[in-house]
Amino acid sequence: MTVKSGCRTALLALCLVGCAAASAQAPAARPDPARGQQIAAGACAACHGPDGNSALPANPRLNGQHADYLAKQLHDYALPADHRAARVSAIMAGFAATLSPEDRRHVAAWYAAQKPMRGEARVRETLELGQRIYRAGIPAKKVPACAGCHAPNGAGVPTRYPRLGGQHAEYTAAQLRAFRDGTRRNDLSMAQIAARMSEAEIKAVSDFIAGLR
Repeated sequence: MTVKSGCRTALLALCLVGCAAASAQAPAARPDPARGQQIAAGACAACHGPDGNSALPANPRLNGQHADYLAKQLHDYALPADHRAARVSAIMAGFAATLSPEDRRHVAAWYAAQKPMRGEARVRETLELGQRIYRAGIPAKKVPACAGCHAPNGAGVPTRYPRLGGQHAEYTAAQLRAFRDGTRRNDLSMAQIAARMSEAEIKAVSDFIAGLR
């Protein structure tokens, strides 16, 4: 092989490596809420409502939830049940597994664009306890204030902490129990926090959260 042809070969190899690296670093296409609406209408609306405002306390309200958080939850549901970061739900696993990563982002973008729902606390007897836990935590148990991560009004912090305000109290309590007993394993911090909470404390703060706005 001549020096000239060797140079051409080397340059071609460098070009291919550069192109591959550029392709790997290329940003993902922007989420398409309209496409997400189409998918949600066929796969999600029966349980979560047409705009994510679920009427059933067992099913979470998705409207106004942060898109990155929703996309991550769909990813976690689609993982094998024995995966250390998985969320376990036979129903959600089946739906999530049929969606490509791009479609999960489309669906998440659609729900994130919907107006958050206002809820209300319903148990007057536990309102003070729930407020105290949310605002100040439970120092004796080393439980931090929920507001520190999820904001005083429950709006959360995009990409890091989900919106909680207005969520069904029953759903929030179920998730805290799942973190506590280890059936939800996709957030170590929440698992450690929930493990230090009693059933009465979980119910009280979940009801208070439902009324945040």
